[in-house]
Parts: sequence; C-alpha cells; structure tokens
Amino acid sequence: MLGILGKKVGMTSIFLEDGKNVACTVIEAGPCVITQVKSKETDGYNSVQMGFDDKKEKNTSRAELGHFKKANATPKREVVEFRNFDKEVSLGDVLSVADILAEGDWLDVTGTTKGRGFQGVVKRHGFGGVGEATHGQDDRQRAPGSIGACSTPSRVFKGMRMGGQMGGNQVKVENLEVVKVLPEKNVILVRGAVPGAKGGYLIMTK
Repeated sequence: MLGILGKKVGMTSIFLEDGKNVACTVIEAGPCVITQVKSKETDGYNSVQMGFDDKKEKNTSRAELGHFKKANATPKREVVEFRNFDKEVSLGDVLSVADILAEGDWLDVTGTTKGRGFQGVVKRHGFGGVGEATHGQDDRQRAPGSIGACSTPSRVFKGMRMGGQMGGNQVKVENLEVVKVLPEKNVILVRGAVPGAKGGYLIMTK
C-alpha cells in the first residue's frame, strides 16, 4: 500500500481530451515528513508514520516535540500511520506528491464529513414524515412516530433510528481517478467529490 496526506482546497471542473467537462476536487497533497518507521522485528508489524501541515511549537506537547525532533522535523498537525508501505523510506525523508501519485492512478480517499448538528429523522434517516397535512393532523409532520411496543418489551430496542448528531463521521470514498498532478504546487485534481469541508485533512491510499 502507498499513501499520502493532504488537505481539501475546493472544487473545480476541467475538460478532458475527449472534450468532456468533469467535476474535480482540488487537493493539496504533501509534502509529508516520515516521522517514524516501524518494523516487524522491533514493533511486531511494518508501518510508516508521516506528518503533514506545520503547527506552532507553543501548541505542541513536550512528548510530541521530542517525537518530531527524532525525525529532524517541525511539529505537524496531522500524523497518520500507513501499514505495509510499499516504498523504502527512512526517518526524516520528505515525500512529495510526485513520489506517490501519477495521472491515471485510482485512489481511496478518507476524510471527516461536515458536521450537521442535531438533526431530525427526516433529514438524518430519510423518514417520510406523516404524509398528510390535514385530517386532524396538527404538529406531527416530521415526527418519528412510534419507537416501540408498550408493556412488551417495555423498552426501546438498540439501534432505533431517532434524531441526533449528524455528520462529523470518518468516511472513505473508493476508486477516485487522479486526472491531473501539479508537482510544483503539490496539488492533485481528483475526479468526483471527497468527504469533508474545505481545509479538511484527507488520507489518500492506492
């Protein structure tokens, strides 16, 4: 597995060679610093840990500062571990987008969806509401209805779909095509949409 960290910049559209106009997400991918290399002999499994996007030292704990100092790197906001990395790297190496990705590659992109706050069952689960706005119906238009039986079983079953916090979940979108790579700007254009708001961190694997 190969991967790199990035940040969602926004969306645009480009024309392909066949003249088709496609929607693309602009992602700032890298540069990423290798902050730790784990091996099966010492740690029980093989993995590579990389950091992305600088942060101030005053916002970094002493433990983190020591960790980044081993790699001769400045503190990073986002640190992610990739298991079974298919590229030979060593501590302190800097990976750019051109080292990992090329035009025509297919990616899996993981991000955190936009938070929607407390939402009701119609928006959160797609309930239809009561269906009728008349015939004695007063304020039940978007209500969930019954949530269970009465004295048997005298409880509400786990997993009952109700209103609640919506969004802010980790979501992976698979098989997105890289349509353009701009290595001098550390930017890639991916066909389609990726989860999260502008400025949100993304994990890209292939």
